[in-house]
Amino acid sequence: MSWWQPPSPPFMAKTGGLGVAAISYVAIDYLRHVSPAWHSRLQPALWIGLSLVAVARVPFYKHWSLEFRSVVRFIGSIVFLLSTLLFEAICVRSVSAVLGLDWHSNTPPLPDTGQWLLLALNEKLPSSVVEILRARIIGLHHFLMLFVMLAFSVLFDSVRAPGLGLGARYMFTMAIGRILRAFSFASTILPSARPWCAAARFRVPSHPHHWAQKYFVPYASDANAIRQILYQDIAYADVEHYVGDYRPDWGSMSFLIDFLRPTPSEGSSWFNLLKKAGGGCNDLLYSGHLLVAVLTAMAWTEAYGGLSSALIWLLVFHSAQREIRERHHYTVDCIVAIYVGILLWKMTGFIWPLRDASKERRLAKLEKIQSKLVQAAKDSNMEEVRELLKEVELSRQENKGGLSKGMWLFSGVTIFSALTLVLLAFTWTSDG
Repeated sequence: MSWWQPPSPPFMAKTGGLGVAAISYVAIDYLRHVSPAWHSRLQPALWIGLSLVAVARVPFYKHWSLEFRSVVRFIGSIVFLLSTLLFEAICVRSVSAVLGLDWHSNTPPLPDTGQWLLLALNEKLPSSVVEILRARIIGLHHFLMLFVMLAFSVLFDSVRAPGLGLGARYMFTMAIGRILRAFSFASTILPSARPWCAAARFRVPSHPHHWAQKYFVPYASDANAIRQILYQDIAYADVEHYVGDYRPDWGSMSFLIDFLRPTPSEGSSWFNLLKKAGGGCNDLLYSGHLLVAVLTAMAWTEAYGGLSSALIWLLVFHSAQREIRERHHYTVDCIVAIYVGILLWKMTGFIWPLRDASKERRLAKLEKIQSKLVQAAKDSNMEEVRELLKEVELSRQENKGGLSKGMWLFSGVTIFSALTLVLLAFTWTSDG
């Protein structure tokens, strides 16, 4: 008998050790705002403790074969996510640049009843409650780290293996959410709730792009002009004066110039231009930060559950009201992000299902034919027994067929994303 035994996985699951670790991480990290000295002491101690416990469990992990089978899905999800993030970065820059800085500074924010409600609550609630609502308790990096802790908890059998499968589902779902988000905010450009945002974050021309000058500006505020374009259904106004944009030599990527609208002070590389964006101003509908938070909460609820899941959902709603309160987003951006995140997580269950669907299907089928199977056994009718068992096997194959369709979809999207990234990388390196 060994002189040391690792912590019992069932004990860890029953006592909510993962939940305690997660809430401890959030609480200790918040100390950076309350007591930086204690934060500098406790945070390294927490990470060292969690790392040592995880490393100690590695030799006793029993599901390495499942992890190895999930490697392809995991890498494919990373490639898909990176390609969607690149597309999203192009859209973020585009919607902030196409109308120019003058439009951003002169266009007032949209009316937002959620912002009004929070301001009204500030007058009604106790000051201590308002301070809690204003506190920066949790951010984007916290939700990402909470998911990492959830995935690593497979070492303690707190979450069903494989952990890489759970990670693949998380990143694949996030990638779909990011590309849908890019399509949404790029299709209709909303004015930022912070009118100074674009001037502070981007160096773009003050004047609108010639597309906007021809198809939007002449009809933006004149009601008679709007009626006329509705009647004619064609852009009839002439652009009297057009200020030329800076057009660097980007080689085969020069088509991005009309979308990104670079300036001479930003260098000659389109890739560096995207890296300098540092977040957008008009990428509003829906909130990308809240999408990450909702996906983390959904993964935690489905994989682990318990009181810690309820606390994480409270943190999600706290983060949502802060997004609205600080005017990073409108209320509609947060509401849409919540239900889109929930629906997307439910949709991608084929990558990392919570339960063995084929086993459940076979058990359900066995329950239906139980009486027939017993009667056939009593009658020694082996032919009937074989036919009934064949029905059970067919139900398992039907489930595998549905799963394989989902995996074909996953594989196709991954291959397309990989080819896109390779093409862009080749183009970027060839342009110097």
